[in-house]
Amino acid sequence: MAKGKDIRITVSLECTTCVRKVVNKASKGISRYMTQKNRHNTPNRLELRKFCPYCYKHTIHGEITK
Repeated sequence: MAKGKDIRITVSLECTTCVRKVVNKASKGISRYMTQKNRHNTPNRLELRKFCPYCYKHTIHGEITK
């Protein structure tokens, strides 16, 4: 029998630096990554350091709601 809720879910990660600099005209967009997380092991919001092509450096990418 299948369970009602999946343990592994797909989440979106968004660059926190680009979101704060919305008024900055140099940044042309917001970097987003798709990944999976285990709901039982990490019940909190996920934050990872990933490369942002708009900032040209590694920044913290936080989980966003869909």
